[in-house]
Amino acid sequence: MFTGIITDVGQVRRVEKRGDLRARIGTRYDMQSVDIGASIACDGVCLTVVDKGADWFDVDISAETVSKTNVQGWIEGHRINLERALKVGDELGGHIVSGHVDGLAEIVAVRDEGDSTRVTLRAPQGLAKFIAPKGSVALNGTSLTVNEVEGCTFGINFIPHTKQSTTWGQSAVGDAVNLEIDTLARYVARLQEMS
Repeated sequence: MFTGIITDVGQVRRVEKRGDLRARIGTRYDMQSVDIGASIACDGVCLTVVDKGADWFDVDISAETVSKTNVQGWIEGHRINLERALKVGDELGGHIVSGHVDGLAEIVAVRDEGDSTRVTLRAPQGLAKFIAPKGSVALNGTSLTVNEVEGCTFGINFIPHTKQSTTWGQSAVGDAVNLEIDTLARYVARLQEMS
């Protein structure tokens, strides 16, 4: 489990095709405190550390994950949002995030509003029903509040701190973004289906 509060911006150092995809991620984390088998959310995708060095870790990524996420666009030098798994007793500053990406949203508009940036995204039809005004979503692993929803499009706002502490300061129209809908919204919808 994660909170959607980004704690490092990593950089893809290598991507190689094996049976699965293997990626090496450069990080500022103290890797001595990270065990092999630990989970790290990489742009919102929960991945398992399979090897590590002083300032990097390797992850294996299945074809299923590649097909559902923006991992397919990872190349050497690509920057990604990182978050280590939540520990009992940690502050829950965002919302509960599983790291199980539901699909890809596309950025359709970016505009500055004062020091903040307003971003409009288009969600896949099947996921749009789970997104509500003032609800939560995780986008590239970042816990965000939805401002407005109209059909399949929804808007969010990035304050200067978020733009500086994550990869969001570089977002552009056309970017594919990992979207994880709020777990509570998923269960509420499921309960309504069963009623």
